[in-house]
Amino acid sequence: MAYSTINKSTSFQNNVSYTGDGSTQAITGVGFQPDFIWLKSTGTTYNYQTFNPLIGTDYSITTNESAAKISMSGVTAFGADGFTLGTNSQCNNNTTPYISWNWKAGTTGSGTTTGSGTGKAYSYSVNTTSGFSVVTYKGNGSAGHTIPHHLGATPSFIIVKNMDAAQAWLVGTTPLGWTKNLHLNETGAVETSSDIWNDTAPSSTVFTVGTNSKCNSDDVDYIAYCFAEKVGYSKFGSYIGNGSTNGTFVYTGFSPNWVMIKETSGAGGWRVFDNLRPAFNSKYGLAVDSDAAQETATDRNKIDQLSNGFKLRFQYDDTNGSGSSYIYMAFGQPIISNGGVCATAR
Repeated sequence: MAYSTINKSTSFQNNVSYTGDGSTQAITGVGFQPDFIWLKSTGTTYNYQTFNPLIGTDYSITTNESAAKISMSGVTAFGADGFTLGTNSQCNNNTTPYISWNWKAGTTGSGTTTGSGTGKAYSYSVNTTSGFSVVTYKGNGSAGHTIPHHLGATPSFIIVKNMDAAQAWLVGTTPLGWTKNLHLNETGAVETSSDIWNDTAPSSTVFTVGTNSKCNSDDVDYIAYCFAEKVGYSKFGSYIGNGSTNGTFVYTGFSPNWVMIKETSGAGGWRVFDNLRPAFNSKYGLAVDSDAAQETATDRNKIDQLSNGFKLRFQYDDTNGSGSSYIYMAFGQPIISNGGVCATAR
């Protein structure tokens, strides 16, 4: 049984659903000021949009495309309990349903990057309790460029995007190893490349990048989302599918409120499940590499949220193919925390 130092997971990661009004509106109920907002219309084919205070209001980066940072009237303010929306239809179309996934960082700072080549300016926002940081940095074009993440622990999952140019989103994770990478906006198979992570695993202080323009061109601006595992709250692992409606059970040690899955033994889409869609089991999936609305009529988009993990409930190659390998990241409420808070069985 996992015991967590986190009493309440929704103080650090929380999901909020809302309906657009086509005007401006404040979205509350997040429970904290979000430092990473990832939102999508669940009812129509709008792109995923991401926002964070380090790059400022009215700027977004679309996760299902390779496009550079764009200016838009999306999130116009970050509040103590949520955020304020502008009039952009991708985020706030009248009568359209949306889901917002939110993470808290909060402690900010800046410095100069290290490693080989010229040091460059970077800024960060971090929460060491939950193991999450957002880092913006300039590339230097040199192999072995090291970027401080300020987690005080080794990150197991890192997502990087070139903010200045149309380049694919990079994903690195410990279950794959740091000679390999995936692209968040694509369905492609795992790639092996020494010029992404420089064949170097992250440390408790920095992550390392090579010379690839997706992560380290000279004087280009990048953003990185870094996640370190915290017992009973977050888990970044792998599993093997069984191709059955009585699918694989994945133990996380907590009741997962948010799960993202990607096949690694071949090509396959990224799928995200959360505790709000619907409010009962089984959960509906969203394809984060596509602008498609959530599917609710097919068995392939079902996952059961349990008190100590999640269980696949469909036969689908993207998440539960027979003998196929997958990685996942999950966040949720601890079974028992140091404050004695127990998760509710599902």
